[in-house]
Amino acid sequence: MTMTIRPATARDLSGLLALYAEFHPGDVPLPIEQAHPIWADIATQRGRTVLVADLDGTVVGTVDSVVLPNLTRGGHSIMFVENVVVAASHRRRGIGGRLMAAALTAAGDAGCYKVQLLAAGGADAHAFYRACGFDAIAQGFRRYLRPVASGAAPG
Repeated sequence: MTMTIRPATARDLSGLLALYAEFHPGDVPLPIEQAHPIWADIATQRGRTVLVADLDGTVVGTVDSVVLPNLTRGGHSIMFVENVVVAASHRRRGIGGRLMAAALTAAGDAGCYKVQLLAAGGADAHAFYRACGFDAIAQGFRRYLRPVASGAAPG
């Protein structure tokens, strides 16, 4: 078995949607025909990278990141990480760590001075991020601008 960490492509959409269904099991899955135009937008966003863990042609993990230019800290960019997911059947095999290592390498290559993420998961998720070198140092805030029904089309 060969695992490769690589940038996602439109051919990975079905695998990504399956992972996201595991990540948010209460959501109605996004139909593939709705996913394609969203992916087209994601794929063209400057600084945006979705990585996948490809195990012999099957997507078993993913991480989504965006590098944002910054006018503070000497102009060094910031990376934000979101949607870190490994298939339940493949967890605790180092896949998440490899995905995060690839994202951190990309952040360094982009000149980022820090990588940030929010982790709403439980103790296992927090332990994972600590093992990846992250410190729990801030309190996160969010404000929903509108309710989103599970599976509702954006817009």
